[in-house]
Amino acid sequence: MKLLLIFSIYLFAFFSYSNESFSLSNFQIKRFCAKEKKVSLCIKNLQQKRSDLQKGKLIEIPVKPYKR
Repeated sequence: MKLLLIFSIYLFAFFSYSNESFSLSNFQIKRFCAKEKKVSLCIKNLQQKRSDLQKGKLIEIPVKPYKR
């Protein structure tokens, strides 16, 4: 019974969030690129990736390690 409950919760979570994608706003892009060496190039690249994401194309997402 417990296994069935966990499986049903997993399926619900999988189907409810599978087709949603959220793109960054202009403010979030500027804040993200503020620490980069070439700010204008970073902003241009992220805006291009945002437009590709909204069109439904696949994009690569940069992952930066978290520093305390």
